[in-house]
Amino acid sequence: MNDPCILGEIREHFAMSEPLLRISNHHAPGSGDPPIVDDAQADQYIGYFENLFGEQWVFTRDQATGVAILRGGDISWNTPIDVTDGATRGLTLNPSEAQWLESCLAASQAFARR
Repeated sequence: MNDPCILGEIREHFAMSEPLLRISNHHAPGSGDPPIVDDAQADQYIGYFENLFGEQWVFTRDQATGVAILRGGDISWNTPIDVTDGATRGLTLNPSEAQWLESCLAASQAFARR
């Protein structure tokens, strides 16, 4: 089932008219403007995480530049943290957040090599 024509027909048949994922901001209005992230930029890796307290994080990596950015409502959505080298620059993440960030960094590096 690796025939490109058949795979294309299957994708077209099951194409969705709505976005795959739509997530609302769970943070207070004073937490800044939540990022608007979509996959219109083909070489952008996107990751989303919400911890058990409802704190939200968005990870993006621009594959053209290699720059990885972390944004979170608790630190103000308007404060991008450059995590390209894996350092969180004084930001304290709980174990599950840190594990998620490590996974995003690894997956986005693999994404860039494909």
